Amino acid sequence: MDPQTLTELLDVAVLDRLDRIDDLPDDDLARSKALRKEGYSAEVTAALLTQAQLRKEAAAKLGPFAEDMLFTRDGLAQATRLPVAAHHARRLIGAVPDDETFRIADLGCGIGADSVAFAGMGAHVSAVDADEVTAAIAAFNLRHLPDAAVEHARAEDVDLAGFDALWFDPARRTIGKADKRGSTARITDPEAFSPSLSWVVDQAMQAKAAGVKLGPALDHDLIPAEAEAQWVSHHGEVVEVCLYFGTARQRPGRSALIMGERTLLVHEDDLPETDEEGIGELGRYLLEPDGAIVRAGLITALCAPLQARRLNPTIAYLTTDVEPSGPAAAGVTAYEIVDILPAKIPSLRKELVSRGIGSVVIKKRGADIVPDQVRRQLKLPKGDKATLVFTRLGDKHVVLLTHPQKETP
Repeated sequence: MDPQTLTELLDVAVLDRLDRIDDLPDDDLARSKALRKEGYSAEVTAALLTQAQLRKEAAAKLGPFAEDMLFTRDGLAQATRLPVAAHHARRLIGAVPDDETFRIADLGCGIGADSVAFAGMGAHVSAVDADEVTAAIAAFNLRHLPDAAVEHARAEDVDLAGFDALWFDPARRTIGKADKRGSTARITDPEAFSPSLSWVVDQAMQAKAAGVKLGPALDHDLIPAEAEAQWVSHHGEVVEVCLYFGTARQRPGRSALIMGERTLLVHEDDLPETDEEGIGELGRYLLEPDGAIVRAGLITALCAPLQARRLNPTIAYLTTDVEPSGPAAAGVTAYEIVDILPAKIPSLRKELVSRGIGSVVIKKRGADIVPDQVRRQLKLPKGDKATLVFTRLGDKHVVLLTHPQKETP
């Protein structure tokens, strides 16, 4: 979105039309024709339709707050889910006494999701974004919070003295031509982030408290010894890794936080000193660790509490003879192993058809297959549903026929 279109979108009458857009037909073409007939320009009409769609998509991250916000597509993609933003706020702010002022700088605030949480916990927030349109949208989204102010500026140009905490969310997408959906490409080089990761870490290490939000694929070699690196998954989706410094750091090293119906925190201090017994021996259940635990390299921390062992030392699957239960069960998805099937497609198809299976979910780790291609090759008739797991048991390639287990309380 360009600044001129945003200016037109921020007109009170246009915003009111956005809030009432559900009065129009659901079809975008019909909506477009109706808006043009009402006198809106092609640019404003496109902006209204885009914002209506982004508000629907944002509901999964921001709940009812999304109904009263504006977005860019990249801003929504990088925005923090509100429960996770609340976790950030608790880590950085803690409990703020009523008679004290806690000042936090949100550097790279995007559309303002984290600033909403910071201000909601009583902090005075100075939010900054280097993109003019994004900063203006953040100001709109934070308009109801008197203790939050937004500035259009580069993080590198902000005077960071006097803040009690710093929050960094460096831009990790290219500036330039977007695709048909309005998204730009991801940046993989941390030094090409805006601001660069090295600059961010240098500032964070000097702060009283600091947090740095990054993509979950962060190389472990880039984690400073002074930081706690916490991978977070929310309802089964790995959403970020955050580096915490100063008083925001709880324990140095790597940790994984599972958020959802149940919560689980796993830390590298929980890793066993020796390998578990029976690696490569198949049990009754296959356990798929949560992605945050896998990203953090903490799979074996689940072995003792779940009485589990690895299928292979290099593959992120566990197996156990007992149904997973207790707090650690929140860190895995469990599948009951029905049988080991042949890997060759003709033989595999014959086995599945003989069991009345006509629909399969295909999972893989340590197997060089393309799930969609395998599914097409199987050409199964209609039947029951099952999950096939292509993996390695020790050094042997296997196909496991499994059924997902219901979540254990």
